[in-house]
Amino acid sequence: MPTVDPQFCYVTTRGRVTGRPHEIEIWFAREPGASTIYMLSGGGDRSDWVRNVQAKSEVTVRIGDDRFSGPGRVVAAHSDEDGLARRLLGEKYGHTMDLCCGYAKHCRWRSTSGISRSPRPSSRRLAARGTP
Repeated sequence: MPTVDPQFCYVTTRGRVTGRPHEIEIWFAREPGASTIYMLSGGGDRSDWVRNVQAKSEVTVRIGDDRFSGPGRVVAAHSDEDGLARRLLGEKYGHTMDLCCGYAKHCRWRSTSGISRSPRPSSRRLAARGTP
């Protein structure tokens, strides 16, 4: 029987100035069995967690009892991966209209973070990929 992902994951980045760990709770989505997790930042590059990932790409993601570590990266706007991230997040949360202007962030260990309810046109996507 397939397991259902929880609604939120927890992403820990290192402060770009202080170097201290910062954890956020965020919506995420991923394909079953995949190693990539997708999350959206409604504030785009202005979000602290995104700026932290861009400065120091190493992140930790916690989904339930599982922890993953790896580098984060920005997904190119209007790419196939961007479309995949939006589709997965829209299917999970049902806010496809809100996803039309997101900036997805992708961590290399393939895990996805949350979604903004009201993304701004300048927002971006982040993705993460890695191994538990």
